[in-house]
Amino acid sequence: MQDGLGREIDYLRISVTDKCNLRCRYCMPPQGITPLAHEEILTLEEIFRLVGIMEQLGIRKVRLTGGEPMVRKNLPWLVEQIHGLPGIREIAMTTNGTLFAPQAEVYRKAGLTAVNISLDTLDPERFRYITGCDRADRAAGVDSVLRAIDAALEQQLRVKINCVPCVEMNGDDLEGIAMLAEDRPVDVRFIELMPIGCGKEYTGIPSKEILRRLEQHFGKAIAIPGKVNIETGRLTENFARETSNPADNSGRRTDGPAEYYQFPGFCGRIGFISPISHKFCNECNRIRLTCEGRLKLCLHYDRGLELKPLLRSGALDEEIRERILAAVREKPSEHHFREKAADGGLTDGAEEQRKMVQIGG
Repeated sequence: MQDGLGREIDYLRISVTDKCNLRCRYCMPPQGITPLAHEEILTLEEIFRLVGIMEQLGIRKVRLTGGEPMVRKNLPWLVEQIHGLPGIREIAMTTNGTLFAPQAEVYRKAGLTAVNISLDTLDPERFRYITGCDRADRAAGVDSVLRAIDAALEQQLRVKINCVPCVEMNGDDLEGIAMLAEDRPVDVRFIELMPIGCGKEYTGIPSKEILRRLEQHFGKAIAIPGKVNIETGRLTENFARETSNPADNSGRRTDGPAEYYQFPGFCGRIGFISPISHKFCNECNRIRLTCEGRLKLCLHYDRGLELKPLLRSGALDEEIRERILAAVREKPSEHHFREKAADGGLTDGAEEQRKMVQIGG
């Protein structure tokens, strides 16, 4: 399906819960949030019904997020059901990793193809500070996340490690995080902080600055063709979007908005996602489904389509399909995070006010 600007929308991110076993400072306040009541969130069967409808409309990739998706009971069942849909090419999950290692084989057998694991520091004390795991899940820690990475690799899942660099929290840890790609076939990705919810309280580090620091430490990196080079601001050769070219010359998939670099002697790659310094809205191919059933068209804006009332009032698939198509045609052209930071605020009243954990990462 296409939006009103002709962008092909083939990627659905689904938040299956607003609960999390951690309290990452840029995602959730230290005291946590009041979780939605059980009856307020979509059932797994309702989620699967919506995925089936959207698969018919052209959705080809599904990512399960949260909160922490692995706290949702019976999630492997949902993975297995989605895996059975003929049009779905990829089922991925974004997780903090603390619960993943013991379940890695279960998810791989259910049909999971890729996992993104969040890790912002390798220092155990700093990890506890950033994630608030002393207040939340005391069993969580750096070691549990590293075990998750290795367990995912053992199951031959494609693994990406997501790090959100913040001046106040992990600005001097980035070289260590990057080294996880030195001897592992993983993509370590540095993601510019999004000024949403608690993220507004911290200072992100631009991708260009991180690249400069990593090159000082590891040597000159080679930009992998496919995106706008964050150093030069120019498009690298052989540009190919994930939706039109599922694999690059190495047989690995290209990855949406990420710009990848190869460092000398590294087994894996270093990537940068730069929604603030290098806006990529013109090629956005994604929509989001929140755990309470809102189809969210842009991360920055609160506008969307409430699907839960349709599901629970007996609407037929055809009616839901038409409502989704109409909503997608109204997908905003771009976000305005950077402009908001510069001028002090938007005036249209549509800016997203919820915490990231409530939206879905």
